[in-house]
Amino acid sequence: MLNTGDTAWMLVSTALVLLMMPGLALFYGGLVRSKNVLSTFMHSFVVLGLVTLQWAVVGYSLAFGPDHGGLIGGLSYAFMRGVDLAPRPGDSIPHMLFFAFQMMFAIITPALISGAYAERLKFSAYALFTLLWATLVYDPLAHWVWGNGGWMAKMGVLDFAGGIVVHISSGVSALVVALVVGKRLGYPRERSIPHNLTLVLLGAGILWFGWFGFNGGSAGAASGTAVLALVNSQLAAAAGGMAWLIVDVIRYGKASALGFASGLVAGLATVTPASGFVGPMGAIAIGVAAGLACYGAVMLKSRFNYDDTLDAFGVHGVGGSVGTILLGVFAAKAWNSNGADGLLAGNAAFLGKQVLAVAVTIAFSVAGTLAILKLVDALVGLRVTSDEEREGLDINLHGEEGYSIGSSSFGRTDVFAAPQAQEAAPKGSPVPAS
Repeated sequence: MLNTGDTAWMLVSTALVLLMMPGLALFYGGLVRSKNVLSTFMHSFVVLGLVTLQWAVVGYSLAFGPDHGGLIGGLSYAFMRGVDLAPRPGDSIPHMLFFAFQMMFAIITPALISGAYAERLKFSAYALFTLLWATLVYDPLAHWVWGNGGWMAKMGVLDFAGGIVVHISSGVSALVVALVVGKRLGYPRERSIPHNLTLVLLGAGILWFGWFGFNGGSAGAASGTAVLALVNSQLAAAAGGMAWLIVDVIRYGKASALGFASGLVAGLATVTPASGFVGPMGAIAIGVAAGLACYGAVMLKSRFNYDDTLDAFGVHGVGGSVGTILLGVFAAKAWNSNGADGLLAGNAAFLGKQVLAVAVTIAFSVAGTLAILKLVDALVGLRVTSDEEREGLDINLHGEEGYSIGSSSFGRTDVFAAPQAQEAAPKGSPVPAS
């Protein structure tokens, strides 16, 4: 039966999760070099177009359509057939609103992977990889965990808001992409420092704000569980940020702005699967674990010499895995009767299910991502040329620059034609004025 209060909360939550996309663009964009800021922003904006259409045509049906063997949802909802304004059985919000809320998760998940290949992937490879990965990796995983009849759900695995479906899948896939595409030119010999930390902090703040809808909205209603998830998100973010900051102070004697931003995002990613199933003190413990574990994972880059540009694996892959496993420790039915009791409540079997889910998700994400990368490489190639990488992806892939400091388009009528004019003009020659 339709409930207007639940509907209002889910409308707001859907908008909050959408807001995380420009937040991610700012967070990732500030971390790269200025010559690649626009291309990095594009990774978080174009996915809004690509996956929105994919979700409407086939993605939602594969993830949430009637079950086929516990593995996939089939095509019953393809092209949004049957996705109307009436609630689904047992829901209190319109079916179309559930579709829209879940669409935001499908959008942001492949966008997280872009942190691994920033500054060196072809745009055509990005677009094709994103569409294939959303269809062949994300949609089946979403059905396994959240779909009616999915095999993980039937086994009793819990994932409140995406530790398995969003963070482990994207983080592990990010590591695979980083290894296959290879390191940036000069890495690690040449330092590549963030070009604008103010953008990073602004992006982190928007992500923090949006995460209240990401986790709180996953309750599906304006309920006590939504309140629990929201408060747990705040506590874990604070604990993760402070844990990372303290480690920075111990190691370097300085409190790092980037460290706090990274820690709060790690705390949010790590508490995501547990946010609606554990108590507040459990959320703080998970946040501290996130700050320490993800900090350590980021340090692995220098030890093993791989180039996960923006630490998508270190934060999301490791954070999602830690949070999913710690859910098996801290879960308590006293906080959510639809959940489970974890190890601390005497239920070791539930912890075992969570560990198994993590292992299967890692294996599936690795295999699926490798296969997709091989296909994309055969069709369009993966990496830009060395000259394009040195000059920057903004001008070479998009014909535009993120910053045009010292120049002005005042009085011009051909501003929006400039990229085409630049592309047509020989290298080194001026763009003709109107």
